[in-house]
Amino acid sequence: MEDKKKRRRADSDSDSASQPFKHLLKSDDHILQILKSLTSSSTSKPLTLADLSLSSTCREVSDLSLSSVQSAIECLVLQLTHQILSGQGFSFTVPSRSSSNQLYVPELDRIVLKNKSTVLPFTHISSVRKTTITAKILSLIPQLSLKNIHVTKRDLFYTDVKLFQDQIQSDAVLDDVSCMLGCTRSSLNVIAAEKGVVVGRLIFSDNGDMIDCTKMGMGGKASPPNIDRVGDMQSDALFILLVEKDAAYIRLAEDRFYNRFPCIIVTAKGQPDVATRLFLRKMKTVEASGVALVDSDPYGLKIVCLRIREQCRLPMTEQDIKTGKDLLEEDFVKKNPGWVEELNLMVKTKQKAEIQASSSFGFQYLSEVYLPLKLQLQDWL
Repeated sequence: MEDKKKRRRADSDSDSASQPFKHLLKSDDHILQILKSLTSSSTSKPLTLADLSLSSTCREVSDLSLSSVQSAIECLVLQLTHQILSGQGFSFTVPSRSSSNQLYVPELDRIVLKNKSTVLPFTHISSVRKTTITAKILSLIPQLSLKNIHVTKRDLFYTDVKLFQDQIQSDAVLDDVSCMLGCTRSSLNVIAAEKGVVVGRLIFSDNGDMIDCTKMGMGGKASPPNIDRVGDMQSDALFILLVEKDAAYIRLAEDRFYNRFPCIIVTAKGQPDVATRLFLRKMKTVEASGVALVDSDPYGLKIVCLRIREQCRLPMTEQDIKTGKDLLEEDFVKKNPGWVEELNLMVKTKQKAEIQASSSFGFQYLSEVYLPLKLQLQDWL
C-alpha cells in the first residue's frame, strides 16, 4: 500500500515537472464563466471617420454594391471626358498610399489615408504607362459588374500580359482604382486566392449553401474568397481565436478545443491574406471577443505567450531584429505599452519563441494546459 502511494506521488511530481503550470489550472466551468463575462462586456458600437469629424480630411473606403461601383466608374469617366473637352488633357487623380499620407486613428485602431493625391497625366513620359494600365483596369471592372462574376488578381493580369508585364504592377494599380472609387477591392469583384481556414462554432451561408464549421473535419472550411456572398452567420462562440501557425491550428482542431471552450478557430497559416481578413471582418456580427495566438517574435505582434523556458527559445535573425525595431516606430504599437515592452525585450535579448515550443512539454500541452490557462488568467496583450 505504501509503495502504491509513493508511486502515485512520483507520478504526480513527474507530471508537474513535464507539464509546468498545470497545477494552476482550474475547472473548465470556472474558465467558461470568465469568458462569458468578457463577451457580455464587449458590445461597443464601432466608430466611423464621420463620428470623429475626419471625413473631410481623410479617405474611407467601404463595401459598395455592384450598381454603386458602376455609378462611380461612370462618374469618373464623365469627369475625364470633361477634362479632355475643356483642354485640360487626360489624367487620373490617384490617392497617395505612401506612408507620409497615412494617419493612425486611435479611436478606430486603424490606419487611414489623408487627402494627398498624385496626378497621372497621359502626356507625361514618366506616367503614361501607369495611366494606360489604370484605364485598362477601369475598362475591365464594369464587365465583372454587369455579369456579376468574380475573377482573381491573376485572371486580371492575364487579360493583357504585354501591358502589365508583371502582376505586381496590375495588383498595385487595382488597389489605386479601389481608392479612387472609394470602395474595397472585393466590391470590384476581384478576389485573392484564399489560404485561410476556419473551424468551430460557426454556421454561415456561402452563396446559398449552409456551412456548419463543426462538421468540416480537422481540415476546416477554407475562408470564402467571395465575401459578398457570405451571410447569415450564427454562433454561440464565446471568443474568436486567430492562430498564426498551421501546426497549432491542427492541434486545436484535432483536439476539438472549440467544444471544450466554445470558440471559432481561424488560421491564415502565417500573415493573414485578404480573404481571411475580410472573413474576420464579416464575423463582427458575431458577439464574441477576439484573441490571437502567435509566436513570441516581432512577426507575432499581438504576443499572447507565457514566459517560455530557456530550452525553448531561439535566437532572432537580423531580419527579426530589424522588424522588431521597425514595429517600435509604428503609432499603433506605441499606443499599447504591453506590445512596446515585449518588443523591447525581444530586441534586447535577441531571442524569440514559437508556438510549437509548447510541444516540448507534450504534444497536447497547447490545447490541454497552455491555452486554457491563458484564458483563465486573462493573460494577453
